[in-house]
Amino acid sequence: IKPRERSKLNWDDKLTLEFNGDTPQLTELIIERIENVPTVFLCGNSTVVDQDNEPWASWGQMVPRFFTDSICFANYAESGESANTFIAAGRLKKALTQMKSGDYIFMEFGHNDQKQKGPGKGAFYSFMTSLKTFVDEARARGVYPVLVTPTQRRSFDENGKIKDTHLDFPDAVRWLAEKENIPLIDLHAMTRILYEAMGVEESKHAFVHYPANTYPGQDKPLADNTHFNPYGAYQIAKCVIEGMKQAGLPLVKYLRTDNEGYDPACPDARETFKWNESPFTELEKPDGN
Repeated sequence: IKPRERSKLNWDDKLTLEFNGDTPQLTELIIERIENVPTVFLCGNSTVVDQDNEPWASWGQMVPRFFTDSICFANYAESGESANTFIAAGRLKKALTQMKSGDYIFMEFGHNDQKQKGPGKGAFYSFMTSLKTFVDEARARGVYPVLVTPTQRRSFDENGKIKDTHLDFPDAVRWLAEKENIPLIDLHAMTRILYEAMGVEESKHAFVHYPANTYPGQDKPLADNTHFNPYGAYQIAKCVIEGMKQAGLPLVKYLRTDNEGYDPACPDARETFKWNESPFTELEKPDGN
């Protein structure tokens, strides 16, 4: 694991639960092992990983909120990873040891993959080969693969339109999904609509943009156009849910009854979003961009 991971609670031998809110209450907690529910394994980078500290967040940690306890989510994503480095670090191998027939594996890569240069690198070369490895390993175990195109960066042109910064990596994901008959969630397309609907200035409130002294020890402004804050991550998680519906994934039957349809062209008003912040903060941005 990377040095920054060593302090994460994922790697100790304990189960740590954090309760936040105005009046957090817990009457009873019972933990039982259950073997017969499907599990959705999430693989990806910093836009997917469980972000431990404020003000960072990802869609991967928000998605479980929309589902009942009849399905499980296992987030294996890690900041800074590309499809090939995820495999090389043994993360896919570890996840495969936990998978069973009927589970799902979601893969969202591209942000960091596009920075790799040299012979054999590129969207339709090493990237495609790595994604195909995920797909083949999953299918060999009766696991259903789902491909996810990378989320857009907050990068506007002079006309208030999002500029494509991922080269041909989203197209490579779409091509592989069609060739291999794999369900596709096109977050690249949906987040373009979402950010443009928000606009140049309002979209800052979906990312880690905060003036100096917003958080303890923060003596400089935070201005990150790749990583989301909780509000932004929540909106993108809603995009993922809509993508599941559009792809006809059977797991949507596990959605909670309070889940309504979502149109990225009409994002939730920021003022209606309630988030009880964790007392833990981190000023250093996640690995990857």
